[in-house]
Amino acid sequence: MTLLDPGSVAALSTSTRRAFQAAYGIAPAVVGRAPGRVNLIGEHTDYNAGLVLPVALPHATYAAVTPRADRLVRLRSAQRDDAWEGDDLGPGQVDGWAAYVAGVVWALRESGVEVPGLDVCVDSTVPLGAGLSSSAALECSVAVAVTEVVGRKDDPDERGRLVRACMRAETEVAGAPTGGMDQTVALFAEPGAALLIDFDSGVSRPVPLALEAAGLAILVVDTGVSHALTDGGYGSRRDDCEQAVRALGVGSLREATLDQVEGLEDERIRRRARHVVTEIARVSQAVDAIGAGDWAALGSLFADSHASMRDDFEISCPELDVAVGSAVAAGAVGSRMTGGGFGGSAVALVPSDSLDTVTGAVSAAFADQGFKPPTYLLADPSPAASLC
Repeated sequence: MTLLDPGSVAALSTSTRRAFQAAYGIAPAVVGRAPGRVNLIGEHTDYNAGLVLPVALPHATYAAVTPRADRLVRLRSAQRDDAWEGDDLGPGQVDGWAAYVAGVVWALRESGVEVPGLDVCVDSTVPLGAGLSSSAALECSVAVAVTEVVGRKDDPDERGRLVRACMRAETEVAGAPTGGMDQTVALFAEPGAALLIDFDSGVSRPVPLALEAAGLAILVVDTGVSHALTDGGYGSRRDDCEQAVRALGVGSLREATLDQVEGLEDERIRRRARHVVTEIARVSQAVDAIGAGDWAALGSLFADSHASMRDDFEISCPELDVAVGSAVAAGAVGSRMTGGGFGGSAVALVPSDSLDTVTGAVSAAFADQGFKPPTYLLADPSPAASLC
C-alpha cells in the first residue's frame, strides 16, 4: 500500500520559504498553513442550514507572504510555472487558482481590514480535484498569514471573520457556490477529533474519535476523477434545494420534515430534498454512534448516505461506487463518497490491520473496470490553520 505523504510541517514550511526567496529575492515575513479536509458525513447540508462532520487532514497548503508598500498582489506557486499579479482583485477580475488568493485579500478589504499589497508563494500536499478542499486550504493559509501581517489578534472572533472572507472569495471571486464547511473546519479543527458544525445555529464543537483505541483508521480513496465546484453540477443541486424550500414554504430544509418532503409534486426536487433531510438526521445519528463506540452503526449510516447521494442527489459516479463497494467487501466497516460529488474521493472506516487488504481490493476492482489507478491517504485528524 502506497499512501500520499502529507510531508512534515517543518520541511514544507522551509521549502515554501525557499520557493518564495527564489521567486522574489527576499525572505517571506510569515508562512501560514491550512489543512485540507475529508467529510465523514453530511453532504450538501451546509448551505441548507444543516449539520456536517468533517475532519481536518494532515495534508495542507502553505502560503509564504510578505507585505508590499503598494496595493499590488503578486502570486507564485511552487508547483506551477504560471504566475499572476494585479491590483484589481474583485469578482470577474481573476481566473483560476489565483482567484482563491486574490479573493481573500479582496474580501478582507471589503470587510474593513486594511490589507496592503502582498507577495505570495504557495505550496501544497492537498490533492487537487479530489474533493478534499484544496481551495479552502489555499484560502485559509493565506488568510492566517494576512492576519499576522496586518497585526490582528488571532482569536475565535477573528477566525469567524476569516471564514466569512474565505467564503466570499470562493463564491464571489472564484465563482464556486460553496456553503462554508471547508473554511470552518480549516480554521476551527482540533487534533484527534471531527468537527460537528451546525449551520443553523452557527455553533461548532469537536467530536473526539478515539480511532487508535478502536483499532480503526480513516482511509481516503482518491478516484482520480477530477472534481470541480464551478462546472454547474454543484450549483444546480443548490438551485434544486432552493426550489424545495420555496415549494415547502420553509426558511430552509433544516426546518422541513420528511413527511413534508414526500409531498412535493416535482419528483426530482422531492428526491433532492429527501437526501438533505435524511442526511442531516444521519449526521446526528453518526455523532451518537461515535460517542457510543458503535462503529457498525456508523458503517450503516455511511452506506445509507452513499445510497442517498447516488440515487436521490445523483452526484456519484462509477468510480466512486466501485471504490465504496469494493472497500466494504474487503472489510471496511463502512464507506461512502465524500465531498461535493461528480468525482473526487471516497472515505472508508477501516480496521488498521486491514488497510493493505482494502486498498489492494479497491485497486484490483479499478483495474478490472479499466479505471486509472486510485491513490490513497490516511485522514489522521489534524489541527486547524496556523502560522508555521
